[in-house]
Amino acid sequence: MSVRSQLLKGVLDGCVLSIIEKETIYGYELSKKLQDAGLNDVSEGTIYPVLLRLQKNGYIRGEMRPSESGPNRKYYSLTDDGRSALNELALEWAHIAGPVSELMQRRRTDD
Repeated sequence: MSVRSQLLKGVLDGCVLSIIEKETIYGYELSKKLQDAGLNDVSEGTIYPVLLRLQKNGYIRGEMRPSESGPNRKYYSLTDDGRSALNELALEWAHIAGPVSELMQRRRTDD
């Protein structure tokens, strides 16, 4: 597994919750929004296990809705527990991202 994949795996739940917080969304659309945000290596195959885990943890709920084009789609929305988890993730991310960025910017680049 690449370093990028390992790092992304650690923050993907927070990214998914952050998008779902803004709007009720279905899996393919969620995948596209992550890609539009610059996470191009996040495929639908990666998203659905994350959605399943978040739903099992009670952070999101899924609801089948009719689609204008094709079969019904499962739309996901954030629960109160999901909002609390997202707030905690955002707080922890702020505590980690700043110091890590600072350390990475200070490293020697003249090697």
